[in-house]
Amino acid sequence: MDEAGTPRLTPWVARLMMVNAGVLLLLLTVFTAPDFIAAVQFDPASFSARPWTVLTYMFVHGGILHLALNTLMLFVFGPAVERRLRGRAFILFYIYCGISAALFALGLSQFMTVPPFVGASGAIFGVATGFVLSWPDSEMRIVPLPVPLTARSLLAILIGIDLFVAALGLHDGIAHFAHVGGALAGYLFFRIQRLSVRRTTSRPTSVVRRPVVTPLRVPDSAIELKPSAPRPDGHRDVTDDEVDRVLDKISQHGLDSLTSQERKFLADVAERKRKDSER
Repeated sequence: MDEAGTPRLTPWVARLMMVNAGVLLLLLTVFTAPDFIAAVQFDPASFSARPWTVLTYMFVHGGILHLALNTLMLFVFGPAVERRLRGRAFILFYIYCGISAALFALGLSQFMTVPPFVGASGAIFGVATGFVLSWPDSEMRIVPLPVPLTARSLLAILIGIDLFVAALGLHDGIAHFAHVGGALAGYLFFRIQRLSVRRTTSRPTSVVRRPVVTPLRVPDSAIELKPSAPRPDGHRDVTDDEVDRVLDKISQHGLDSLTSQERKFLADVAERKRKDSER
């Protein structure tokens, strides 16, 4: 778990927090008429007349407590996922999960009554699912529980609570069933991304060496690894091919895409090169 650690605000997480808080403040102080809420909340029954609500609903909250809970979840799960996806890809992923949650609720409305709802929970549940798929055993300490929970267990509990509250049929303006849609969207995104990485890394590596030497910082080591020069006789060592393959993987998908075996391989090569240079 390279990027989870202690939550630290990242740019897009901070912007989302400010936008959500600002919208709630405006709805509580300036745009207080019920028509404003009706214009931005997601109502499956009137989706065809107000299609923009598939996006706007996720920036509106039903009150300070609703906003506080979503902000806390975003703060806990969001920064690590943003660091993994890198910048704008994170906000696109967030919006994708939020829209997917609304469309999931729209589909459910064909079989059951789904009242109008607001809130960023669908998008945040997608982000939380991305966190769990990346760091499932990360410990979460929840006050006042005496023992920590793993990220996987915490998400399962939250989804279970949502399903229970939704089954009660409470019309509290919160998209409890839609949260499941957001979680499913996050799950599909990260599974497809992982399959894409596997397909890319399984392709045969090119025999043409890159003209640019790419340094790699191996974790817990101060050694920089660089591709070795080709042998004078024109033949390449198997180790050189493997180094190029791993460096290509890092260049395309980042350091966190490496397996534990690939990390160990790079560390071993770096140590061997250090010993050779000291001779």
